[in-house]
Amino acid sequence: MTSVRVFVNAKGYDVPVAATALDAVRTADVTEAEAVASGTRQITDSRGLPVPPETPVYAGVIYRVVQNRLRDAESAS
Repeated sequence: MTSVRVFVNAKGYDVPVAATALDAVRTADVTEAEAVASGTRQITDSRGLPVPPETPVYAGVIYRVVQNRLRDAESAS
């Protein structure tokens, strides 16, 4: 198997087996991936828990890209 099916923001994508969460987001939306890389957005799992961008993907994983509330809170201080 050279690719796995992952879900980003409710849509399915095939990504390489060696891909990371950030790679999966980049496959779905380059602009969102850039926002994750800059820290303004973050990746979460299906439960809403943060996922580090370098996390390896696995078949069937569900990611969502959301506003980075931690960074927002830090900048408001």
